Amino acid sequence: MVEAALPDPPAAAGPTYDGRPRGTDPQGLRGRPEPFGAVGRPTAGAKPTPKPARKAAPLPRSRATRLAIDFLDVDAPVVDLRLDREGRLPAPPDDDPNLVGWYAEGPSPGEPGTAVAVGHLDTDTGSAVFAGLGELERGRRVEVRRHDGRTAVYAVDAVKSYEKDRFPNREVYGPRGRPELRLITCGGKYDRRSGYSGNVVVFAHLIEVRKARTPGEQR
Repeated sequence: MVEAALPDPPAAAGPTYDGRPRGTDPQGLRGRPEPFGAVGRPTAGAKPTPKPARKAAPLPRSRATRLAIDFLDVDAPVVDLRLDREGRLPAPPDDDPNLVGWYAEGPSPGEPGTAVAVGHLDTDTGSAVFAGLGELERGRRVEVRRHDGRTAVYAVDAVKSYEKDRFPNREVYGPRGRPELRLITCGGKYDRRSGYSGNVVVFAHLIEVRKARTPGEQR
């Protein structure tokens, strides 16, 4: 299993993602987050990048249940992740490549602070839920459904890649004056012995909250 390590509280240094396909020698998200390789570009014929919207008011706590990125055709269930006895944050189970892991001890969707979600780039069966993160651009939306029925909508601010030994913990995980979200997967060069060389990180902030539907309300 691929694992992530959070040696310090997420406000100071969050999970590093050094995923690799199942069946290879796993090495967790250890020490600092690890970069993803070259950031990709949208496929031909993609719609123009929308303009970023204004920020929204923060929400009270309610756990994440689903994460959707329309631009990437991602609509995935979310599983809570917590630190193990060694202070590491495990990755989502790799028997379901469509799962997203949410650091449940950090901010929930729309709460103040920097929330963290991780997902596999690939498994031994092929591409996984966060395979397309590098294709996102500024203004693209990430929607996170909450247990209370409301949906926290984030706009992408940037997509960056980092090498393991140059990962800026404070920039990625540090507290901000608004609700923010980080999506993290592995990337960069892959070596069967050492795994991926880094991480790709999506930076986003809360722009909208959609209320829960009332009983009988049409979709």
